[in-house]
Amino acid sequence: MLVKTYGAALQGVHAMLITLEVNTVEGLRFYLVGLPDNAVKESERRIESALLESGYRKPGKKITINMAPADVRKEGAAYDLPIAVGILASSGQVPSERLDQCLMMGELSLDGSLRPVRGVLPMALLAKERGFRYLLLPEINAAEASVVEGIEVLGAAHLIDVLDWLKGIKELPKGKGQERHSEGAVQGRPDFAEVRGQEGIKRALEIAAAGSHNVLLIGPPGSGKTMLARRMPGILPPMSLEESLETTKIHSVTGAKSVNGLMDQRPFRAPHHTISDVALVGGGTHPMPGEISLAHNGVLFLDELPEFKRAVLEVLRQPLEDREVSISRARLKVTFPAGFMLIAAMNPCPCGYYNHPERSCSCSEQAVERYVSRISGPLLDRMDLHVEVVPVDLESLRKKPSSEGSQEVRARVVQARQRQQYRFRDLKGVHANAQMPPGMVREVCKLNDSAGQMLEHAMKRLQLSARAYDRILKVSRTIADLDESPSVEARHLAEAIQYRSLDRSGWGKQKAKPATL
Repeated sequence: MLVKTYGAALQGVHAMLITLEVNTVEGLRFYLVGLPDNAVKESERRIESALLESGYRKPGKKITINMAPADVRKEGAAYDLPIAVGILASSGQVPSERLDQCLMMGELSLDGSLRPVRGVLPMALLAKERGFRYLLLPEINAAEASVVEGIEVLGAAHLIDVLDWLKGIKELPKGKGQERHSEGAVQGRPDFAEVRGQEGIKRALEIAAAGSHNVLLIGPPGSGKTMLARRMPGILPPMSLEESLETTKIHSVTGAKSVNGLMDQRPFRAPHHTISDVALVGGGTHPMPGEISLAHNGVLFLDELPEFKRAVLEVLRQPLEDREVSISRARLKVTFPAGFMLIAAMNPCPCGYYNHPERSCSCSEQAVERYVSRISGPLLDRMDLHVEVVPVDLESLRKKPSSEGSQEVRARVVQARQRQQYRFRDLKGVHANAQMPPGMVREVCKLNDSAGQMLEHAMKRLQLSARAYDRILKVSRTIADLDESPSVEARHLAEAIQYRSLDRSGWGKQKAKPATL
């Protein structure tokens, strides 16, 4: 008897429908065809044990299973459940009436219990698109998939539960995700109120958050670069429903997603400097998202930037411009979203104390130049704000923190983002000034004569590129948005230029106020 069950295969952050055709005839062999990998081929042993533990039997006949389309590679143990159900339905042990309405995935343990699988959110979107009524998953995955409306997500703990549901003996519980916080909860995030001093750096990070700009923090050890960067997510605006879906899909595909439904906090990823280029960008034999995709709609923090391998840093250049990364293989090409804010931190020299106000640097000029040159010019050019972080003086450390907290800063950031969303309401995928297409920059960031002359003078003096020209305009537009100004004025432009005025020879030249003992 021939029956069909339905599953899904992941390709990038999307899912495609897999039809499992199961036929049982006279004979004693088990055939599994359709380009399955070893984990899928091993399903026969898991299924046989799970059926016995559930009170059923594997039919003593020739079983042929075709996984269509046959030219798409099938990976992982998540096909155990549709294969097992197909075998039982084909041999007449369970009814097949509901199979056409149901897409199911799940890994079977030897005792028949269902283990969680990855990528269920893309599967739920596929099931809705293809018109299925039910999506049947391990109960631990049901909450995540239930955020998709228009389809019944059912969770099962054991193979017996699924078979009883097919027989109409019992109903399966529907998945129920955790309620999404519309304001995007920030509880537990490090707070700006804890930072002593560094008011100028906080201002730069507020501008970066308001316009989704990339930032490079340069300063000696202990000056607060990492501490400030880790407080960045707390001042970012809450994610929209669209952003939450995009972000959750990526984390779902990697299996790193929590089981409580949609993500409502922006991701913060801080990979170690020993990371490989594949781990950072994504890829592998079977392409998976890397750290830059896991940071989509959030922050990617690279501490000790010059310590990363040159090849690793250079692969960032294309994703920073295109906000996506494409990975090509001989028979497959996948595209992962990569719309992240890059926050990078570095010392000005190998010892970290080049031009420090109190400590002497032990590095030669050649060593300093070699260290700084590990960061290529094209990558530096893609950093919107270059910010020097000077050590906090002792007097400021003794005082109680008196600066604003993250909630106050975030309120201003949200207001600035709302202006930008209205400005770009007709552009799909553009939510902030940093994402502004080149054709809009001159229109949105119009300068009067005096401001235009100021920018022209800065371009010549600092020898900036055309890319830097556009990025200065975008930053100045963000500063104007924070200032609730309808136009970019000279003071906004001057502040934006200030954040591009550091060159390699000038890093560390600003002196911190000496500590008083």
